[in-house]
Amino acid sequence: MKLPVIKNIIEFINNNDEDYIIEATEVLEHVSQSKGLKDVEVEVIGELLSNMYGSLEVNKAIKTGTPPKEALNGFMQRVLGSIDK
Repeated sequence: MKLPVIKNIIEFINNNDEDYIIEATEVLEHVSQSKGLKDVEVEVIGELLSNMYGSLEVNKAIKTGTPPKEALNGFMQRVLGSIDK
């Protein structure tokens, strides 16, 4: 996951609607099941999906009143914590 990408997607959500991101994740998940994709292509799709789902999580925290910076930091700490386990 890349914090700058997550921030950019959150900016998109703020300017548009999170439904665009939800629908895009559905499309990417469907495409990832296509036959003939190379491993590197599946990895790229997976990275995009991770950033998009992360953005939705951070946006959800912001909607419930968490300041944006705190929401981003909290999310990244959870991600890093799950990697360490």
